[in-house]
Amino acid sequence: MQRRTFIKNTAAASAGILTCSSVGASILAYKDAIVGHGSHQYKIDLNWGALNPNYYPVNDCHEMVQDSKGRILLLTNHTKNNIIVYDRSGNLLETWGTDYPGAHGLTLNVENGEDFLYIADNNRHEVIKTTIDGKVVQVFSYPKESGKYTAKEQYIPTETTIAENGDVYIADGYGAQYIMRYNAKGELLQTFGGKGDANHLFNNAHGICIDTRGGKTPELLITARQQNKLKRFTMDGKFIESIDLPGAYICRPVIKGDNVYLATIWSGDGSDGSGFISILDKENKLISAPGGCTPIYGENGLEPMYQSIKIFTHPHDVCVDDDDNMYVAQWNSGKTYPIKLNRI
Repeated sequence: MQRRTFIKNTAAASAGILTCSSVGASILAYKDAIVGHGSHQYKIDLNWGALNPNYYPVNDCHEMVQDSKGRILLLTNHTKNNIIVYDRSGNLLETWGTDYPGAHGLTLNVENGEDFLYIADNNRHEVIKTTIDGKVVQVFSYPKESGKYTAKEQYIPTETTIAENGDVYIADGYGAQYIMRYNAKGELLQTFGGKGDANHLFNNAHGICIDTRGGKTPELLITARQQNKLKRFTMDGKFIESIDLPGAYICRPVIKGDNVYLATIWSGDGSDGSGFISILDKENKLISAPGGCTPIYGENGLEPMYQSIKIFTHPHDVCVDDDDNMYVAQWNSGKTYPIKLNRI
């Protein structure tokens, strides 16, 4: 799914306090409100990380990670400061980066005790590996050697994940929908996936991560965003199963403990950027949806989800800190800074 204008919202909302009747109200009305369901509920903090945009501007706030020092790093495609580094209280620590006009995906990986970042850049059609302070150490250019591309413009990477052995997986979420697997040296080992609706194919392979919850053999979790699905694969690209999340355009999966956290855009809306956060348990069941309606499973599985209150505008990523608080980055949201959700 390219960054098209989403469909105009025509979904009806049912009444209730902080439920669907609240759609369209000003976000300021939800200052300090409680959102979420069951064991995962949160208090909204609208002021976290807000800066003077004249000095520290953002465009799209695409993704966030926490480094080994506990700092929160925000990726934006504003080339005055592609990376904004906060402490957990939302105070500015530093900024860097002017060379990433299409900055979209941000992955942190610890290698031999050192933090490295992997930046997927849509405009540059490549993934750039840097030190935590921005020194470029490796570039993964468009995979001409795969035989799937004749020009770099066909390749628009959106996300990466790195295996314990150093293999780097890159999702071409806005391009031809292939997953590229490289070794740590940058040599292409494998290409799988591609565009389509079959189980092993993707319609918008937007996000990817490695799932080792419960000590299981590592697996890949890959979003098929326009299909409202998460897809599970072996590390060598064999399809295992799909996890259906009807009503949700999933951006990327983020794993913390036994849970999977997902920034999701409401697929029944779009033009005004509706969305919510989805939280799955260790059985990959939706247990909480801050900003969304209560998850209900019926005879046919999860009933379609929708936004219940207008907190988020195109939520694109979540970062979960050591206290299980969440930080939500948003794109196409009026150049807003992240929203923090404090776990209660």
